[in-house]
Amino acid sequence: MLCLNITRSTPIQRTPRVVQIEGLFDLPPARRSELTWQVHLPIDDRPWQIGLIVGPSGCGKTTLARKLFGEDLAGGFEWPEHEAIVDGFPVELSIKEITLLLSSVGFSSPPSWLRPFRALSNGEQFRATMARALAEQPDLVVFDEFTSVVDRTVAQIGSAAVAKTIRRRPGQQFVAVTCHYDVAEWLDPDWIYEPATDNFQWRLERRGRPPLWLDVSRVNSSAWHLFRNHHYLTAKLNPSAVCFCAFLDGRPIAFSAWLPFLGRLRGKQRARRNHRTVCLPDFQGVGIGQAVVDFCASLWTGLGYRAFSASSHPGEIAAKNRSTHWRVLRAPSRAVRGGDGNMRRLTRTRATNRLTASFEYVGPTLDPDLARRLHGSNIQGPMFEVET
Repeated sequence: MLCLNITRSTPIQRTPRVVQIEGLFDLPPARRSELTWQVHLPIDDRPWQIGLIVGPSGCGKTTLARKLFGEDLAGGFEWPEHEAIVDGFPVELSIKEITLLLSSVGFSSPPSWLRPFRALSNGEQFRATMARALAEQPDLVVFDEFTSVVDRTVAQIGSAAVAKTIRRRPGQQFVAVTCHYDVAEWLDPDWIYEPATDNFQWRLERRGRPPLWLDVSRVNSSAWHLFRNHHYLTAKLNPSAVCFCAFLDGRPIAFSAWLPFLGRLRGKQRARRNHRTVCLPDFQGVGIGQAVVDFCASLWTGLGYRAFSASSHPGEIAAKNRSTHWRVLRAPSRAVRGGDGNMRRLTRTRATNRLTASFEYVGPTLDPDLARRLHGSNIQGPMFEVET
């Protein structure tokens, strides 16, 4: 067990105003201001990956973090003034490694990757900094003021995305230092320490993040304006697309548009294909985009269609490869060479300079009556939980 006595001492300049404050508030005259903490941390007693130091401002969180993990404190990175954020990562990393890191912490918007750090939103800067810390500190990352500059809903989802990434990296340890208690259940740490009370707690069982429930509605194509700048290919939307929007606590956070599938199918089979799907950057990293695509695909199969999706985004391809709801029709390649047993020919992809992969939805089907109602109007659909 780590047992530390930490004292922080600061000289007091006895100016006339200082003397006045002492008199007004009956403070004893002093030449120095001292704060002392007694710390008991048994973090060496068992294996762990994620820790949380939490408490109100002034309780000693940052002082403790610097004392224990000084060299591993993240932040203060120098980013290129005018170059893209991808140019701020270590030169030995490949572009594939950089994009996977950015995607893993929930920053999956290639258009934003091409902007300078100073041009990003607070939420994007937080995630970019997290990705760079993981790139440069593969053993231990200590993040002070964790989620302090972002909206609390964004902070919670961002915490879940970070935790998901840390758990997938063998040997990686992460300590969040924050005054916000609301991230604890989303970060799901192995231990929690509160300096204000010197209270340490091992969490013997991972509890998992709280359920994240979305509802979906069919929307007018004008909703695309909120999402178009975040799509990784183009801001254009086919005017004949059928569009859906997912909402979290009434806030639109994800969009999915679908078109008729023009490839040849056997008999009188009908099909739809995913045209555009975007999850806003602040809500990426916990599977929302894939959950929305799955829901829309289940709607189409509930209406008697087959549902297809093609993508060149590495995160989307990886998610569908892991999912039992999709089967691979074509592994990543630049052109389609053939079809499966139920399909004579798939439409040749237009992608000549990037790899794309194709999938067919084989997951659960939405109730046909509900699917017809949701497809035919802008009624609110059923709420569904996002699984990670």
